[in-house]
Amino acid sequence: MKQYFPKQIALYLLVATLLLSGSVSAQTLQGKIPYLRAYDKTGINVFETSKTDTATFTAPTLRLGAGFTQEFQGLKEQNSLGSEKGNGLYGISPGFNTAMANLYTDVLLADGIHLNVTMYLSTRHHNEAWVKGGYLQFDKLPFKGQFWADLMKYTTIKIGHYEINYGDAHYRRTDGGQAIYNPFMEGYIVDAFGTEIGGEVYYQRSGFIGMVGLTNGMVKGSIDSTTTTAQNGTIRKNPAIYGKIGFDKQVSEAVRLRLTGSYYHIASSPSNDLYFGDRAGSNYWMVMEKPYVVPPSGTGAYAGDGFSGRLNPGFGYKVDAFMVNGFVKVKGFEFFGTLEHAQGRTSTEVSNRQFTQYAVDGIYRFGKSENLFVGIRYNNVLSEQKGISAPVTIDRLAWAAGWFLTKNILLKGEYVTQNYRDFPVNDYRNGGKFDGYVIAATIGF
Repeated sequence: MKQYFPKQIALYLLVATLLLSGSVSAQTLQGKIPYLRAYDKTGINVFETSKTDTATFTAPTLRLGAGFTQEFQGLKEQNSLGSEKGNGLYGISPGFNTAMANLYTDVLLADGIHLNVTMYLSTRHHNEAWVKGGYLQFDKLPFKGQFWADLMKYTTIKIGHYEINYGDAHYRRTDGGQAIYNPFMEGYIVDAFGTEIGGEVYYQRSGFIGMVGLTNGMVKGSIDSTTTTAQNGTIRKNPAIYGKIGFDKQVSEAVRLRLTGSYYHIASSPSNDLYFGDRAGSNYWMVMEKPYVVPPSGTGAYAGDGFSGRLNPGFGYKVDAFMVNGFVKVKGFEFFGTLEHAQGRTSTEVSNRQFTQYAVDGIYRFGKSENLFVGIRYNNVLSEQKGISAPVTIDRLAWAAGWFLTKNILLKGEYVTQNYRDFPVNDYRNGGKFDGYVIAATIGF
């Protein structure tokens, strides 16, 4: 949802107008918005927003929030040609990555009706400011009658351009400047994340979670005419249909259990981006990338190769994906697991390819209010890639530690090793590996 400065100027003019008109007072700039995931430490291990009403509505309320992250990277890389210069890889050395920042605008428009607009102020893939998305969330409806009150007691409706709720892993990944939720530096090797236009309906009761969603299946809007390929005929703009079911319950004072299953389906799309929908970029800069050739557009290497360390299965035409997630927290110990399987193809292929991914996190939080943590993650992908005759494997092992100076300020570090296996001899990733450390300071409020 790429929008440049005129849209952002309009947003700030709107804020100024509200303030001057008296509709929103200066005191409400950090006002309390119910049914909202906090952008600081208290938002960790929050998945779907709660149905607990935490604020009494008296007037429209505005809350501004932000996420900011600065990293220092000390990674090294190699492939089958070795680690010396001239091995067909982009040359890297230790240094600071460009800082990334997000801006969150949340407005309580009416009782139980909340507007969110999120902007990326600076990211790796886009240095300029632009809008990630915006949506309305209804936890109450402005209709009189007990029927509507009873219905919305357990129901949430989300409509707009938003981060789709496929799986649970997207709740724990780093998103541009918002890195507080993630004990590690990166998300998964195959990154299921996208912003699409549509709606979701949730039902939450006594620990049960159910959700269905319907979107356009693309990271942005499109009114382009349909195209045709020899392999698949007319490429129709079919909607994406997805859902989630599971439970999340605090079974005792010390133990919380969560288990969910998610499914995503789209039969035909000009450009589905379920596995290439992140427009912020990777937090491992330029690892295992080819030497960059500047295109006529002048796009630099950091933005042009913005997804280093990830694998895109390339299912742009058709996708069927399933993800199972488990989460257990016993006092300071946390376990989060993911098992994912998907199949799909591009519009120029006639048969589906598939991949399987699994990941396991183990985190121990300790100290006053669990302000310290250590953790380990293993992530493995086996994937059939277009143009490669046999499946390839990528695995990653990451060790992490962090310290919350306050609920808004986190210092964290990670040591990571990632291996590329079974790539063809003539592929630059053959015998590939990168390892080393990344250190980050991140702020969220």
